[in-house]
Amino acid sequence: MAERPRRFEGKVVFITGAARGQGRSHAVRFAQEGARIIGVDVCSDLPECYYPLATEADLAETVKLVESAGGAMHAEVGDVRDLPRLREVVNAGYERFGRLDVIVANAGTYSPNPAQFLTSEQWDETIGINLTGVFNTVRSAMKKIIQQNEGGAIVITSSTAGLKGFYGCPAYNAAKHGVVGFMRSLALELAPNQIRVNTIHPTSVATPMIQNDVFPSLVRMDLDNPSIEDAGEFLRTQQPMDIPWVEPADISDALLWLCSDEARYVTGVTLPVDAGALLK
Repeated sequence: MAERPRRFEGKVVFITGAARGQGRSHAVRFAQEGARIIGVDVCSDLPECYYPLATEADLAETVKLVESAGGAMHAEVGDVRDLPRLREVVNAGYERFGRLDVIVANAGTYSPNPAQFLTSEQWDETIGINLTGVFNTVRSAMKKIIQQNEGGAIVITSSTAGLKGFYGCPAYNAAKHGVVGFMRSLALELAPNQIRVNTIHPTSVATPMIQNDVFPSLVRMDLDNPSIEDAGEFLRTQQPMDIPWVEPADISDALLWLCSDEARYVTGVTLPVDAGALLK
């Protein structure tokens, strides 16, 4: 039996939030399928985000993992709120690799606080990264795919919070709903160019966004000094399939399908990877 050809042989993928978590998983999986990667990450903590963000060492480790998978990666530090910086990164990667086929707008942060306590600074940071940052990511790279005139794909990481309400995270909820509207408009705009645009909607994912020292106390206020395992007990009740969270690889598998020729006529969809969470 002939070996299945790699789905992204010769393709180039731009990924934000590439230093760890879902972004790293996506980069490695695309590399395994033959792609070269342009990656960016802020690589510093932010004032309104309660958990530590990725570091430059994390981004360097992603590059090593991509290379170990047989790929190549152009990686730089940059903030998705900074459109000129994103354009610099994309242009440098494009100069190195000579093309661009896929955009994965993955970067995001989570800073929960009910609306009556939410500060303007928390709102601005969350909306700036999770919504405006997605817009900037697409703007920085889409013209190169259009001008290439060979089709392409754009996937935006939303959340189950992009399709239903969640208590206590109005800024995150608003941003994740917002990218769905942006996706739907963009899918119509780019359909004549054979560029497909979709959102992916994970439930809780086993990344540092929830696996940190603070998150358990947010969801298990009934306990003193709750652990990640205690948080997992709460999260398990959110998924009918009786799991606390999915793995980054589960999101990567779905995302790579959306970006592949196997989904060549799939555009404008909101794809949950949620173990049934949206059914509850």
